[in-house]
Amino acid sequence: MTNTQGTIPAHLPVSYADIEAAARRLSDRANRTPVMTSSTVDKLTQARVFFKCENFQRTGSFKFRGAYNAIAQLSPEQKEAGVLAYSSGNHAQAIALAGHLFDIKTAIAMPDDAPAVKKTATREYGAEIIFYNRKETTREKLLEKLVAKRDRTVIHPFDNQQVIAGQGTAAKELIEEVGELDYLLVCCGGGGLLSGSAIAANTLAPKCRVIGAEPERADDATRSFYSKTLQTVHNPDTIADGARTPSLGQFTFPLVLHYVRDMVTVSEEAIVNAMFFLWERLKIVVEPTGALATAALLQGAVRAPDARIGVIVTGGNVDIRGFWE
Repeated sequence: MTNTQGTIPAHLPVSYADIEAAARRLSDRANRTPVMTSSTVDKLTQARVFFKCENFQRTGSFKFRGAYNAIAQLSPEQKEAGVLAYSSGNHAQAIALAGHLFDIKTAIAMPDDAPAVKKTATREYGAEIIFYNRKETTREKLLEKLVAKRDRTVIHPFDNQQVIAGQGTAAKELIEEVGELDYLLVCCGGGGLLSGSAIAANTLAPKCRVIGAEPERADDATRSFYSKTLQTVHNPDTIADGARTPSLGQFTFPLVLHYVRDMVTVSEEAIVNAMFFLWERLKIVVEPTGALATAALLQGAVRAPDARIGVIVTGGNVDIRGFWE
């Protein structure tokens, strides 16, 4: 499916100028993560593939970009009051570290079944963690109760304009480093990274086709993309914990519809296989959600000999011991 490109509607909530501004704020705070290549992958795909390795970002995922950009723009009064957020782990760590850097209080609602490695890191970065049972309540309902008790700014994990702009800096860096791309594959949970990446690609590589990838068991964004109506999913049972979001958001949905060219889904088996492939061939530690775009590539989402393909590897916060229990 090809969505309308060209003139950017005035109502879209984030622009490339916002991404440029975010890049300036992050210039001396975020890591400029490496781009890796693999002759094995190039041979398998008959293409030239570039992996943007956000598993080497601070806190181990791209989420630091958006969290820092959002917190940096809070007013002095908001910083004094502190921040609330909810997350299965990567946004939690990012908010916790960004809060630590600005010396502000952070409290995070996390599911009690979140990966242990993410719980530990969030706590060590200095955040207060409020656990909840996903089977008994939703994070949105819990957050409503917390907001009623605490006068703090809520920073949404994906449906926040500053967060989206911050996430878009990953694709900006990738294209600036390797040049124009024919395709860019990006994982999709709530669509923050996918939206920001697509905005950046639209400006820096206008012919690039941005494709989002999500688990088959959490296919709300794909259904939303094709139906043009916001679809939801409730507590999807997927190993990709970062993609268990219930739906795209009020900001990310229109951005995905405007800028993204296609959406694909991948099986649980494909996710695990892609994760192990990256471990074994690129020698990098990647979590299941971080391997979504790679899974889409390896299962043939793009079949274009000699194409230049970018793949964003989103994070490496995996509980390795858990895979052997």
